[in-house]
Amino acid sequence: MTPFSIPSSEILIPLLAVGLAEMGDKTQLSVILLSSRTREYTPLLAGVMLAFLITDGIAILLGSWVTEIVPIYLVKLISGTIFILFGAMALKEKQKEEENPLPSGNALVAGFSLIFLSEWGDKTQIASALFAMEYDPIPVLIGVMAALFVLSTMAIYLGRIISERLDRRLISRVAGVVFLTIGLGIILSLFMP
Repeated sequence: MTPFSIPSSEILIPLLAVGLAEMGDKTQLSVILLSSRTREYTPLLAGVMLAFLITDGIAILLGSWVTEIVPIYLVKLISGTIFILFGAMALKEKQKEEENPLPSGNALVAGFSLIFLSEWGDKTQIASALFAMEYDPIPVLIGVMAALFVLSTMAIYLGRIISERLDRRLISRVAGVVFLTIGLGIILSLFMP
């Protein structure tokens, strides 16, 4: 392996897990709502992605830093347990409508402020930090941002169609199973030679 090669799993696993977890989330519904109230799609996408970059980038930086001071065995045990808890919560989550007040101003500011304020402590931000504990942080950031870019673009340009045709409960169930599987895999890896 060359110094610049990155195992594809270090990008794909965060991309798929975060993509599934974020699909149908309150954040995506907020982007759908914002996109239905503006025709400034490019500034809206720029604001949303900047907020994701800051919130998830900080989580990834902190996640990779933890592995330098905490024993890897403990990090894996904690991260596996948290993934299992997220999976269980996603499978038990009751679907409810949330009304978020929209910030005023242009599309870039509205997209940035809404995502920036709603993502702190969100399951995808925490998942990003957990992935950075398990994998190299740069591929994790690439995977997470790619997933969030694709989903945000879909929400902006296909928001109404997506919200009418996808069953959020099914998406939550799939995300729950993925998180459970990842968590169990991490914990089981502790017992493998």
